[in-house]
Amino acid sequence: MDRSMEAGVLVVGGGPVGMLVAAELAAYGTDVALLEHRTTTSERPKATTLHARTVQCLARRGHLPEPFARPGGDGNAMPFHFAGMSGLTISAPPTEPPPILKMPQAELERFFEARARAAGARVLRGHRVVGLARTSEGVRLEAEGPRGTVVLHGRYAVGADGARSTVRRLASIESDTWPATATALMGQVRLRDTGVLPPGWHRTPRGWLVVKDAPDGTVHLRTLDCDRPPADRQTPLTVAELSRETSRIAGRDVVMTEGRWLSRFSDFARLARTYRAGPVLLAGDAAHVHFPVGGQGLSTGLLDAVDLGWKLALVAAGDAPQALLDTYGAERRPAARRVVDNTRAQVALMRPDSALDPVRDLLAGMFAPGGAGDPFAPMISAQDTVLPALTPSSWEGTFLRNVALDAADGPTDVIHLLRGGRPLLLLFGEDGERHLGAARPWQDRLRVVRCAPVPELPCAALLVRPDGYVAWAPDGGGLGAVLARWFGGGGGEGRPAPEGSVAAGAGQPTG
Repeated sequence: MDRSMEAGVLVVGGGPVGMLVAAELAAYGTDVALLEHRTTTSERPKATTLHARTVQCLARRGHLPEPFARPGGDGNAMPFHFAGMSGLTISAPPTEPPPILKMPQAELERFFEARARAAGARVLRGHRVVGLARTSEGVRLEAEGPRGTVVLHGRYAVGADGARSTVRRLASIESDTWPATATALMGQVRLRDTGVLPPGWHRTPRGWLVVKDAPDGTVHLRTLDCDRPPADRQTPLTVAELSRETSRIAGRDVVMTEGRWLSRFSDFARLARTYRAGPVLLAGDAAHVHFPVGGQGLSTGLLDAVDLGWKLALVAAGDAPQALLDTYGAERRPAARRVVDNTRAQVALMRPDSALDPVRDLLAGMFAPGGAGDPFAPMISAQDTVLPALTPSSWEGTFLRNVALDAADGPTDVIHLLRGGRPLLLLFGEDGERHLGAARPWQDRLRVVRCAPVPELPCAALLVRPDGYVAWAPDGGGLGAVLARWFGGGGGEGRPAPEGSVAAGAGQPTG
């Protein structure tokens, strides 16, 4: 390999978030190189849950295997939990995919890596970043690779390199932190007596056990002690220690004959104070860390990637102003703060304090059929996310659910129209046609679809971002100013759109 190389964007970190950022950028034609210190995908069991809003955004960008992107139909709901309490139901509109997708993180990482490579991203495994400096042209990285030190130059760098992010540290991005109050252990173990720990969430007066059966006869086990301060995370966890802690919480002997993927963690939380420092941006665990209850970490990171990808591609190409990158943190940091807050609240509810029993009983009643638990499911699944509005429009910042559309070229829907990656201007009937002239200067980067009015969408037109959120409706003022803010000055004949999209203004839906 050359001792130096250049790329438009340098992505550091090859987990699912970094790979998705690279896949998005490359799909838009951005020259992107990704650096990952691991030589192969780690098979260590990690996250397995993708929540509804993440699934919906990935479906709109074409980043879900086809079986998982199909509509869930009537009764599109799945059971979940809050603070270890069952009974919560997470639902989605029948036209959307099922609201919870279970997929091992390693499998998801491989899927995104394949998409990134196929789109032209350079994936450099076995490279550990050791230096970062800002330059007049952007960013300079130093990495130690199989053949020694490599110097990389890029206009932008994205740190998606995990909770102990080297990029965050080298860029001197400060964080708000919340100290650990509880200690947790985890591992994949084989029990001497099968069936001694049934699958599920188990609370005792001494703590929690979370048990999940594995196909090979072992179990994925997590313990939580809310009264004991965490030990040094660098101290190796042994099978004997995990067995003792499990036995103590269970109140009976639980003998383990073998174990792997043993580790410690806690409820320490971190939130970067900014997601952007000049040409350096953060995504995923590099930007936010919280206790992994509710399965929200991976989903939150992937939503970062979807929000950042199209914006950074436009700015890196010179098609949109630098200010567009500031909207990334303005939108995603509050969402991460909500996750930090609700996971801290869940840990507080999981404390084995009998004084909390009335609160837990109250919540259990809210989760029961006919209860008032509706606010909790949208919060956990991020379906209640409304982005900051820059116009007085009642539509701006809301997520456009998947609806059937009678377009000029035949029936289609929102998900299929967004898969090409272009922002989408929907014009409904004759009232929508009057906005066509204002959109014409953006014909190189905008997809216009004329369709019949939709009773579910009582408006003449909608401008939809590539991630599915509404950017404009007629009650938000002039369309041209909004297009310039989000997608740069009117370009006329400009760069090609991402592969799979169609000529703007043609009004031709994809199949």
